[in-house]
Amino acid sequence: MLRLLLLLGTAFAGLVLSALLVAGPAAAATPRVLAIRFGPDLEVNPVTADYIDHQLDDAVARHFDAAVIELDTPGGLSSSLRAIYQKELSLKIPVIVYVSPSGARAASAGVWIAEAADVLALSPISNIGSSTPIDSSGRNIGSDLRRKVINDDAASLRSLAAAHRRNTRWPVVAVTKASNLTAQQALRIHVADAVAPTLPALLRRLDGYRTRDAQRPFTLHLAGASITTVSPGFTTRFLNLLIDPNLISILFLVGIVGLVFEVLHPGVVLPGVIGAVSLTIALFGFSVLPTDWAGIALVVLGAALLVIDLHATTHGVLTIGGLISLGVGLPLLFGNAPPPYRINTTLVVAIGLAIAAFWAFVTSKGIAARRRPVQTGPQTLVGMPGQMRDEGFVLVAGELWHAHSSDGHALRRGEHVQVDAREGLELTVSALHT
Repeated sequence: MLRLLLLLGTAFAGLVLSALLVAGPAAAATPRVLAIRFGPDLEVNPVTADYIDHQLDDAVARHFDAAVIELDTPGGLSSSLRAIYQKELSLKIPVIVYVSPSGARAASAGVWIAEAADVLALSPISNIGSSTPIDSSGRNIGSDLRRKVINDDAASLRSLAAAHRRNTRWPVVAVTKASNLTAQQALRIHVADAVAPTLPALLRRLDGYRTRDAQRPFTLHLAGASITTVSPGFTTRFLNLLIDPNLISILFLVGIVGLVFEVLHPGVVLPGVIGAVSLTIALFGFSVLPTDWAGIALVVLGAALLVIDLHATTHGVLTIGGLISLGVGLPLLFGNAPPPYRINTTLVVAIGLAIAAFWAFVTSKGIAARRRPVQTGPQTLVGMPGQMRDEGFVLVAGELWHAHSSDGHALRRGEHVQVDAREGLELTVSALHT
């Protein structure tokens, strides 16, 4: 009996162990992928770079098998794109860049992010390229500097392509001639590693794929993976909104005007509070974007001249100087930033016209007020009618005044007169003939 129980116990234990061995690998066999959405309304900047870097670190911390950046961007700041692709190259799990959804693009800075990935894939209707560096006005950089910048960018992009065994000729053309490829063209000349209509389809296609970077050898087993998708949250989008160069410029002007107004009119409080808040937000933008200090100085000078001119009789001289300072200073604020981060020329013109119109309105009202006849005070007595009272006194507007005749004749009590002039407390009057 004891032997029978031992045999049954051993058999049961074997069944349990077999079930665990079968169920365990099956449960562990389901890969997990973190899909990080980037775009289409996002550009590459310090705010979005922090978002990408944080999500990539989170993918490692939460033990995902791979991270996928679903990319759709027009480009952005070179300093920020370096932060992103350096994070890609150092991550402990494979990074896939998937240019999607349909109609997406990986342009300018987006090309570096794509080329740094262990796998570069595109949706069928998408494109990649146009990486020629340009200045803040959208034009080509000057010849000497242009050669340095282009050679540096081309070498950087070519090295990324070479590390992943991709086409090394096209990256140079993308930088020097702004070449752009469709998804099928990119796949045909080995710029892209795969083309797929959806992310699940891409993961199935990459099942068993071996990455080509010798420093990052991965074999992907992602078919049927569980996909967790993350998108930029409120904080990321709000901070991204705050670094809009046009908004920063307006907030900077409001901040300066508010503070200067508070200094000239202490105790009003509201302009000072609004100015302090606006200036603080603007300073955050200045800390994020490449800023020209000459532009800041000119804008501060221009705003100060405009406010001071409202309190000084300069006949518009300070306003003209302020408009010139703003017209030159505003475009210079972000003169070192790429085109997405330059101030809109229309905004500069609109601000100048609005200030000029306000100054013209205030000036016209001031001139009209000066030409308007005096409504109060002793000066209003001139031309008013009066009636003589006791000798040497006249009643005008309910008040008694010393008076004398303008032609020297005697003035009789009860006689109606008109005030011709006033000298101190005595009026010069003349008789009214009826």
